[in-house]
Amino acid sequence: MTPEIPTRWRSILPHLPEPLPPDRTPPRSGDGTGELKINLPTELIRHSVSAREYWDIPAPVVERYRQYRPTPLWRARGFEEAVGARVPVYVKNEGVNISGSHKLNTALAQAYYYREAGVKELVTGTGAGQWGTAMAAACALFGLRCRVFMVESSLRRKPYRGVLMRMLGAEVHASPSGMTKVSAKEDPAAGNSLSLAIGEAVEYAAEHDRVAFCIGSGETYSILHQSVIGLEAEQQLAELEADIGAVVGCVGAGSNFGGIALPFHATARATGRTGPRLVAAESSSTPKLTRGVYAYDKTDATGSGPMEAMYTIGSDYRIPDAHTAGLRFHGAAKLISAMRHSGDVDAVAVSQADALDAGRLLARHESVLPAPESGHALAAAARIAASPDTTGGVLVCVSGHGYLDLGAYEHFLDGGVEDQSPPDEALARAVAGLHRVETRS
Repeated sequence: MTPEIPTRWRSILPHLPEPLPPDRTPPRSGDGTGELKINLPTELIRHSVSAREYWDIPAPVVERYRQYRPTPLWRARGFEEAVGARVPVYVKNEGVNISGSHKLNTALAQAYYYREAGVKELVTGTGAGQWGTAMAAACALFGLRCRVFMVESSLRRKPYRGVLMRMLGAEVHASPSGMTKVSAKEDPAAGNSLSLAIGEAVEYAAEHDRVAFCIGSGETYSILHQSVIGLEAEQQLAELEADIGAVVGCVGAGSNFGGIALPFHATARATGRTGPRLVAAESSSTPKLTRGVYAYDKTDATGSGPMEAMYTIGSDYRIPDAHTAGLRFHGAAKLISAMRHSGDVDAVAVSQADALDAGRLLARHESVLPAPESGHALAAAARIAASPDTTGGVLVCVSGHGYLDLGAYEHFLDGGVEDQSPPDEALARAVAGLHRVETRS
């Protein structure tokens, strides 16, 4: 039986042991600049702060979900054998829409709410291009203009991401673009910073009428919209009579991980049962959850938005170039960070070589080519499934497809992939000036 498409999102906020730490106003600079107000539709604010557990999905958004949902879930027996799994591995594939990733789940919701609020154009920053593509598609479907600042090194590697966004009607700029004040301060040769791309989008939106900045991963409302992944997975696994001991997703800021994992945690809390282990797989080159600090940090290069409590390696840390652009963000979402701090979320770091190898195995044995970012989750899931300590099956989210990432796989197959794990001293310098989050009793 085909599972029903969710018509309600499910929030984890009512099940947290304590409220999320409040945001802080950023310090103002000497030239009088500083805090910048980012106007959100009222409904998105409510999604971020209300203790309501279930939220009705607007009918126009459900209608668009029907174009690609429910997404496939299956037991990956060939992958299990290839990695020596001792327990079943179940794969949920979110790469089956035009954007190629889970990002469309919240892009559609945000485009709808911004349109209802009278916005005419949405502007955003993107790393690997999945979010920019999703936003371009959502804007096309809801009649909005779209502008995307994409990390230059990623756009250079994945030019067809830019082509697809342009096909969908978006204006695409390589970041640093030179068209914003924040980009003028940067070294154009660097081209690696998602924080900068987001900063450019924030600045551009603030200077133009009826234009709004939108973001796809770390915000609490975005993670709420992604709950459709886990809600569907719960239905699909129930039909398979599958017992799950661990849920795994990759983490840039945390939306696909939150989407697949948090509904299981909410169900466990609501029923008083012990839920599955929640495992966030991050890049070893951007190890905020495994080697970062829990502190207040800025979310973009302008430093104009609110300072958020997050696990971070420092927003000013120069993240090394890598094929997994979607994971190269300095901090984790404040919701995911709070759950990591409370012990409800575990984290592991995975090298891009291991991630690409896991992606190769899924393609060879399951005929699904995952994005390199998703390879981190697959590699972590393989380790867990092969461990003698694991009980119950492992559910893993393939957050996107890898058909626009074949250059990364070619580099891996040719033996050219190298990983740059941050030195301890460099991380210590990057977080030295941050205010740590005080632990509440």
